[in-house]
Amino acid sequence: MSNRRQFSARLAALGLAAAASPFARADAPAPVRNIVLVHGAYADGSCWSDVIALLQQAGCKATAVQNPLSSLADDVAATRRILALQDGPVILVGHSWAGTVISEAGDDPKVAGLVYVAARAPDAGEDYGALAARFPTPPASAGLVKAGGFAQLSEEAFLRDFAGDVPADRARVLYALQGRIADTLFASRTSVAAWRSKPAWYAVSTRDRTTAPELQRFVAQRMKARTIELDASHVSMISHPREIAQLILAASREARPAG
Repeated sequence: MSNRRQFSARLAALGLAAAASPFARADAPAPVRNIVLVHGAYADGSCWSDVIALLQQAGCKATAVQNPLSSLADDVAATRRILALQDGPVILVGHSWAGTVISEAGDDPKVAGLVYVAARAPDAGEDYGALAARFPTPPASAGLVKAGGFAQLSEEAFLRDFAGDVPADRARVLYALQGRIADTLFASRTSVAAWRSKPAWYAVSTRDRTTAPELQRFVAQRMKARTIELDASHVSMISHPREIAQLILAASREARPAG
């Protein structure tokens, strides 16, 4: 059995009922209680709402970052402001574009582990566009609508390619909430790759039409992440919140805070 399958089986065996009391074992190292969640492009912090509720039930302190999506520097600064408010070690979680953000901001000494959800995971200085071009072009790319130096997904692309497994009425609400991105956002390059020095976990979305699943598997393997695969669209934290919460809770138990 592969490491990915072993890890997935372990998560499934635990279930959220077991994860709901992650601080119960007296003989285990203290789990990381602080969870900071960073949203990606075409979204806002509310995309984590269902996951946050589950993490709170499990005894965690969860905080969502509201990214301006105007530049990598601005998004990293927004994330660092939230990290500064935490009272101890942190599991830093990023979806989609936010994988770039947490790869840069994750070098913060408070960060004990990184969780990537259908996310980018660039190496330091890497041209991520060139890397992505080696993999199938996702259909959502054709749905970008640009105006005034910013871009968003068309409603058709959002419902079909971004949130394809979310009920249509909720997907339309998410479409109305989507964050517009700067035209130059995806050309940004990180100066560090926090995953090279911090443990990482990754949730691959196998039905993703926004980021190629093949690319997700490549970056997850490259950073030696503990990996699960979900039969999900790009927004697995909305369509599969329980599984994403389980993965984050596994990271909170397995990460070893510095010092």
